[in-house]
Amino acid sequence: MTGRGGLPLVVAVDGGGSKTDAVSLELDGTLVEHRRGPGSSPHFDGLDASAAVVDELVRAVAGRRPVVHAGLYLSGLDLPIEIERYEAAIGRCDWAAASVTVDNDLYALLRAGTDEPDAVAIVCGTGVNAIGLRADRAEVRFPSLGSLSGDWGGGSGLGEAALWHAARAVDGRGPSTALVGEIERRLGVGSVGELIEGLHFGERDASELISLAPAVFEAARAGDAVAIGLVDRQATELADFARACLTRLELLDREIPVVLGGGIARSRDERLLRGIRSELAAAAPLARLSVVDDAPIVGAALLALEAAGGDGAALVRARAAVSAVTAAEPALLDA
Repeated sequence: MTGRGGLPLVVAVDGGGSKTDAVSLELDGTLVEHRRGPGSSPHFDGLDASAAVVDELVRAVAGRRPVVHAGLYLSGLDLPIEIERYEAAIGRCDWAAASVTVDNDLYALLRAGTDEPDAVAIVCGTGVNAIGLRADRAEVRFPSLGSLSGDWGGGSGLGEAALWHAARAVDGRGPSTALVGEIERRLGVGSVGELIEGLHFGERDASELISLAPAVFEAARAGDAVAIGLVDRQATELADFARACLTRLELLDREIPVVLGGGIARSRDERLLRGIRSELAAAAPLARLSVVDDAPIVGAALLALEAAGGDGAALVRARAAVSAVTAAEPALLDA
């Protein structure tokens, strides 16, 4: 990383539930600094704690140099009121006196995957969410509030569903499944019933169920009918996000990029991707599905640099530099 002291900087932040990346760049795309800190999702950590993490990271990457624009893209900013409250909280920071953009991290994922003006981005990691954009600035977003807003899937949803099916297999209400043994092995319990009891009494955390996602995909590849059903359901859910975006934007008959990000998507499970492509082709045959390997901070950096007036050469330089020093978290299915 290089830089010339005293020149103004552009700062970009991508914040999720487990980590936050921040970079500073000069206007020509030169990378000055990269720092990684703890998670900063206001859903998980609260507004004040999230703003404190972001403030510390911005100060760390900017040093004493002036910030001409800061682009902050965070998981958990799904509703307009959440963005407004975050803007107010960040507005108290001295570096935010200039230009600041605050929005959902799906914008960063989308920009990391494509610069086309009509596009859809879907994240499938711990949870699921999507965004669709059209060249005339029309957009489609989702509340992303879990089952309250009709969401299902990601590591969290798959883990919970695996336990649901395992419980029914054990007590005779449902078909047998290899997920019973996998749950006991991966979570170190003597029985599925022991795990359920531990969760009920708060002795175990429901977040542990996310680690069961690899078991679902492995069991599906081995032919387990229950696991196959879950993988196929996940494919349908993700295809439904894309279809809904393209329908509401009236882009079903256009050649539109649909980019996938998140740990589960990056695993490139063959059955999952085949299912998404098959269902998407039925509704939008010209749509182009791809998986984004770059960390979302790459997209956040490009968006921040564009907002500050960076030219094409600066964007090329910034993408190469930020990609080289940052890496997406391991695919959930490889964990």
